[in-house]
Amino acid sequence: MKSLLGKLYVQVLIGVVAGVLLGVFWPAIGTDLKPLGDAFIKLIKMVFAPIIFATVVLGIARMENMKELGRVGARALIYFEVLSTFALVLGLVVVNLVKPGAGMNVDAAHLDASSIASYTAAAQSGGGITDFLMKIIPASITEAFAQNQILPIILFSTLMGIALAHLGPRGKPMVDVLESFSHGMFYIVGMIMRLAPLAAFGAMAFTIGKYGLGSIVSLGKLVATMYMTCFLFVVIVLGLIARLSGFSLWRFLRYLKEELFTVLGTSSSESVVPQLMGKLERAGVSKPVVGLVIPSGLTFNPDGQCIYYTMAAIFIAQATNTPLTLMDQLIVLGVLLLTSKGSAGVTGSGFITLAATLATMDKIPVAGMVLLLGVDRFMSEARALTNTIGNAVGTMAIAKWVGALDEKQMERALDEHSRPAPTSTKTASASNQALKTPVTGA
Repeated sequence: MKSLLGKLYVQVLIGVVAGVLLGVFWPAIGTDLKPLGDAFIKLIKMVFAPIIFATVVLGIARMENMKELGRVGARALIYFEVLSTFALVLGLVVVNLVKPGAGMNVDAAHLDASSIASYTAAAQSGGGITDFLMKIIPASITEAFAQNQILPIILFSTLMGIALAHLGPRGKPMVDVLESFSHGMFYIVGMIMRLAPLAAFGAMAFTIGKYGLGSIVSLGKLVATMYMTCFLFVVIVLGLIARLSGFSLWRFLRYLKEELFTVLGTSSSESVVPQLMGKLERAGVSKPVVGLVIPSGLTFNPDGQCIYYTMAAIFIAQATNTPLTLMDQLIVLGVLLLTSKGSAGVTGSGFITLAATLATMDKIPVAGMVLLLGVDRFMSEARALTNTIGNAVGTMAIAKWVGALDEKQMERALDEHSRPAPTSTKTASASNQALKTPVTGA
């Protein structure tokens, strides 16, 4: 029992359950615990940009053939586009079959849209596709690092990696410095992860304390449909991709259980990016593929978000009795193919993207987003988990596709986590182990 309680994922699960109970019985106290979850996310984001920078630069700088970089990047973008499109279509199909909003008969004219004013304002200032592409080029790289802007950081890191690769021996001192820097940053992540159970406790206590279980019951059909669709996507679609890539999805999920429980507690796919990168390297994926695919997947491959977008848009139309033709729904799908690529991994970002999509359509009432406020936080766990699993499986699949997956190392890593946990009292706790071993596993 002592060995089991020492596991980080068990501690996180206990934190989640304790947070739910506190939110139910003492909601006022639970609401006040929001800073616990927020602080953990901020700590992770504190090291997020430096880790992406070091990982991408090191991966490219050590790449023997620059053509390999273009090959990995092109195939990753193809994979992202196909999977995110499939997720959007799946959400569209399921919401039309289940019709969770039918019969609500909400009058959009009487909805108070003041509570979503900040989201609609942010959506209107987002610009079009040209503006999105221009933002990839930072006005200042220090600004990109300060604001954790993923795509500008990847662009700069890619250029730096190419430069160091061309410098050869002259660039080796810088590569060695970045290697030590990378290990130091992952060591910090190991220390931060010790706070994950406390963060999960605070985040869940806040969610239940503020919104209550009653809000999830009133819109339970939508929430249940969302979870069912994400489950089907993971089991069927990602399961098939995993099988084609030569590994078992179930074994892979067991391998990532600590990261998945952390995502469940924090509702953020960003909260596990550094340790996920390390886990995938230990599972046999080469450093360049991990460094390129995981960070870019946050923006270009948000599978859970894509499922949510189409379901939420059509749900609002159903609830407000807004008639939509097949062409209208295809237009929603087409707009989301563009707007979904700008979503991030933090709770609440989906609202801005959804507002931008509905505003572009000018047919589904944007004020209908008010209906989602009470349950959006409950659906964010499904979105974040699906995003994380989709990104991890995608990285393995792309690595297999480009021949950058060590399958023997993968089998060893997955087998090690499939064995029953040892009962010896000498077994170190997960949190202490994180401090003793670099997360990169390099």
